[in-house]
Amino acid sequence: MARILLFNIIRFLVLIAMQVFLFKNIGYYNLASPFPYILFIFLLPTGISNFLLFTIAFLTGLTVDVFYDTLGVNAAACVTLAAYRVFFMKITIENDMDTFITPILGEMNFKWFLSYTFFGTLIHHFVLVLLETFSFKQFQYTLATIGLSCIFTMAILLIFSFLFYKRKSRI
Repeated sequence: MARILLFNIIRFLVLIAMQVFLFKNIGYYNLASPFPYILFIFLLPTGISNFLLFTIAFLTGLTVDVFYDTLGVNAAACVTLAAYRVFFMKITIENDMDTFITPILGEMNFKWFLSYTFFGTLIHHFVLVLLETFSFKQFQYTLATIGLSCIFTMAILLIFSFLFYKRKSRI
């Protein structure tokens, strides 16, 4: 348990630092921006309580909001992502929630992991971009921003997942 906590603290610090210092400055003509810090919320253990999950998601989004000078937009998107995560875990994973499995690519199959991260990223970006623009004036531009940012973020998430891929131990 202490090992899981230590890994998650290190993962949080590394992903937030990369988001703030590297990915904040990467974009494609203000149309696509990557937000790979959400991988931290995706990789929290499955047995975590909902209250703790929502608190961690809110604090993660608030931390990014501090560096981006946005007033709770990332926090709202991260809490929405946490709600999606609870729903997705409830319908796809068996009710054995006493285990603290980290839903990484090595533990789950690729199809499950891809659908889990893709739809979560899409929901996160949808809430994030709509709260940032807060207008339906240029709806096609907003949809293009959501789609391209989602694709950009998913590419980075998959690269990170394959870099730290570990096969399941079959004991």
